[in-house]
Amino acid sequence: MPGSGKSTVGKLLARRLGLPFTDSDHVLEQRMGCPIRTYFEQQGEERFRDLEQTVIAELSTSKGVLATGGGAVLREANRQQLHAHAYVIYLRSSPDQVFQRVRNDRKRPLLQVDDPLARLKALHAQRDPLYRET
Repeated sequence: MPGSGKSTVGKLLARRLGLPFTDSDHVLEQRMGCPIRTYFEQQGEERFRDLEQTVIAELSTSKGVLATGGGAVLREANRQQLHAHAYVIYLRSSPDQVFQRVRNDRKRPLLQVDDPLARLKALHAQRDPLYRET
């Protein structure tokens, strides 16, 4: 889920294991030349997910710890790629816990809605089975 601590925990895990850390969202922002929120607004989620799939395919075969965006599991190709080439850790957080962490964060495009907690609950219902599968 967005705000579950993937980047924070990923950095700590990488340091502990002596491995490099990569955040796919940072790689995406470098390639797009703008923040994810801006890209979402200008190009739409589908184009973002296409680029994300390409980046995950590249990064998942590299040695190190990879933090993906919370929506990476929406694509079957991403789930298969991660399952085939990585040890996957699901940082489970409830929508209420995530809301407490991200309620003031304006960088998350999917949460820029009138009721972000309701959106988080909907995202959790949709994505939790996919996270568990992966």
